[in-house]
Amino acid sequence: MRKIATVFALTAASPAFAATGPFFSLGNTDFIVTLGFLLFLAVLVYFKVPTLLMGMLDKRAEGIKSELDEARALREEAQTILASYERKQKEVQEQADRIVAHAKDEAALAAEQAKADLQKSIERRMAAAEEQIGMAEANAVKEVRDTAARVAIAAAKDVIAKQMTAAEGNKLIDAAIDDVGAKLH
Repeated sequence: MRKIATVFALTAASPAFAATGPFFSLGNTDFIVTLGFLLFLAVLVYFKVPTLLMGMLDKRAEGIKSELDEARALREEAQTILASYERKQKEVQEQADRIVAHAKDEAALAAEQAKADLQKSIERRMAAAEEQIGMAEANAVKEVRDTAARVAIAAAKDVIAKQMTAAEGNKLIDAAIDDVGAKLH
């Protein structure tokens, strides 16, 4: 019931019911407002405002469309560039991996070469040390022999000097001179 009363009050308060007299008279404000509105629409049509508005909207739509096309083209170009950079990054990563592997191989070869060089150096030093030891042994043996010969000569001298007389010594000297003379001629 309340709804029906509300609908009736709203329809009763409409401006069409507030006007007095017939609708198509100049005294009716609703008719005047309708005529003004229609005249306004006629002026807009006469000056081709709807065409201008449609043209502006079409231009705007074309601008938006061209911007969207440009944005799509830029997006595709960006995706192409991104794919290119990703390929380049992959290639650079592969190249870096190859360089690292090559460096590791070279380092391993250098380590093996260093070991071989060290082994050769140790062998040379060992040979030089053994040679020095051999020379030291030879010198020691020579010194021992020389010392033994000197001691033996000194001992023989003492023994011969004690046992030999002057006549026997002269006789030995003469024999040695004759022996040397025979060997020289």
